[in-house]
Amino acid sequence: MVRRHAIIIGGGASGVLLAYQLLRLGRWAFRVTLIEQRPEIGRGIAYHRGNPDHLLNVRAANMSALPQDPDHFWRWLSARDANRCADRYCFVPRRVYGDYIAGLVGPLISRGDDADGLRILNSECVSISENTDSVVAELASGARLAGDVVILATGHDSRKIPAASYADPWGPPSYSGIRKDAAVLILGTGLTMVDYVLSLLGDGHDGPIVALSRRGLMPKAHRRVPPLHIDESQVPFGASASQLLRWFRNHVDSRRAQGGNWRSVVDGIRPFTQRLWRELPIDSKRRFLEHARAWWDVHRHRMAPEVEARITKAVTDHRLTLIAGKIVDISPNSTIRARVRYRRRGQTEIESLEVGAIVDCTGIVKDPEATGNPAVRSLLDQGLARIDPLRIGLEVAPDCAIVDRNGSPSRRLFAIGPLTRAAFWEIVAIPDIRNQCVQLAERMIQNASGASEPTFAIASPAMVPVDSPMERAWFIGHH
Repeated sequence: MVRRHAIIIGGGASGVLLAYQLLRLGRWAFRVTLIEQRPEIGRGIAYHRGNPDHLLNVRAANMSALPQDPDHFWRWLSARDANRCADRYCFVPRRVYGDYIAGLVGPLISRGDDADGLRILNSECVSISENTDSVVAELASGARLAGDVVILATGHDSRKIPAASYADPWGPPSYSGIRKDAAVLILGTGLTMVDYVLSLLGDGHDGPIVALSRRGLMPKAHRRVPPLHIDESQVPFGASASQLLRWFRNHVDSRRAQGGNWRSVVDGIRPFTQRLWRELPIDSKRRFLEHARAWWDVHRHRMAPEVEARITKAVTDHRLTLIAGKIVDISPNSTIRARVRYRRRGQTEIESLEVGAIVDCTGIVKDPEATGNPAVRSLLDQGLARIDPLRIGLEVAPDCAIVDRNGSPSRRLFAIGPLTRAAFWEIVAIPDIRNQCVQLAERMIQNASGASEPTFAIASPAMVPVDSPMERAWFIGHH
């Protein structure tokens, strides 16, 4: 049987996990090409080789990449450095987890003329098109790669840095030329803000740091509490947002009355959050996004206790100030980079702040239509994909198939990870993404085994330019 060809766009955690599961479960059915423009796979934005103070916000015990082997990461971590963690509750540096993810597929990478397994192309996918018998991914070099299916695993669509007064939220402060005594304004008060504050402090910054968001809410911290066991029959699936909130609060109140902790309830409903979201009426989804999302996020996506201690000290020492408010305008200034005018929440008075740098840590692009990802952009422009009604992501079917402008799910185009948040909502953390990857891999392998013949095809190297050594190796190895 000739193997089918799966092309995965994006070599961060989502793409690597899907590639691993496809080859683990169905190497006889698939070979995989992973396209990633960064020099390293498995890291993406989340797990780059950055500040060691940037910790995972999920304990080591829950970070196995393999749902069938819950202790996989813990064993890997223990074998690598027995002194790194005292127990499974520890929170390890993000870059260490990047090492773990990248190591998963190392043994699967094809060598020489071996056409089996995983091929990695260090390039950018700029366009995706669909034919009657194949899907074609075009690379920045002009090379075109054809296969049976394409899976988008491009992660969060991060904002572009809008002006010279803005600093890169993902890079060290020193790279942005921020003076150590300068006032820094951070837009957003979530986990990205927390990481950037740690970067500033670790870099010896001694100027004032102000973090501003609509509600001024900061993530809560983890505690050593077990999740509450909640039977699926007790969960009010299909209820409105207000009914669901009352049910949730009743559980929290009951837990507290027994001397427990709200964290147990939040963690206890995690197995059901995707179904709750799927069956929530669309008007309730809109109300949740507008009024409750920020509150849920700070309770659901928590920071490590040791990070909490450092951030709390920064606030107590007046190194960090949190403001609930809204930007009125930002004007460049020749001496201090920018003057920011803002209004505190619930107030009418406009205040001003002079800053040496602005860092946008508000996270993902709010309007998916404004995506800067060329591969996603090409699908939208061709009508091969469409934005969901809530305008928070691509519309996908329950099986991760991308839905076109006419409402039809594709047989060849799929998406995983944060791109699919409109359908699954809780799909940004490894415990959720790993399950999604296994389920999609199983479906793809099942479909491949039922196909009458594979539809693998590849563009002729004589007709397309092949520039990089990696791309040459790919074409040479197949002709």
